[in-house]
Amino acid sequence: MSDELCPLCGRPLGTENIDRHHLVPKTFKGKEQFPIHKICHRKIHSAFTERELLNTYHTWEALRAHEDIRSFIAWVARKPPGFYTRTYTAKDKKQRR
Repeated sequence: MSDELCPLCGRPLGTENIDRHHLVPKTFKGKEQFPIHKICHRKIHSAFTERELLNTYHTWEALRAHEDIRSFIAWVARKPPGFYTRTYTAKDKKQRR
């Protein structure tokens, strides 16, 4: 797996902190899964609802085109493949208001 690149950020996947992402959410019968950094996966799910992922952000291109994801990719680009830190969830964002 170490030769593969993360489909969101483009960094090498490495061998640790790897999740699998469904472009079409499992909630909506999505079957196809893609290996992705855990931090990238968490960022996607902290930024979008399942419905938004289904209706608008169900391609890597659409995800990467979103301003929050572009900023995240620019930040994470300097991190090593196995890097992971907590990502705020939508629930956390509401509590911080």
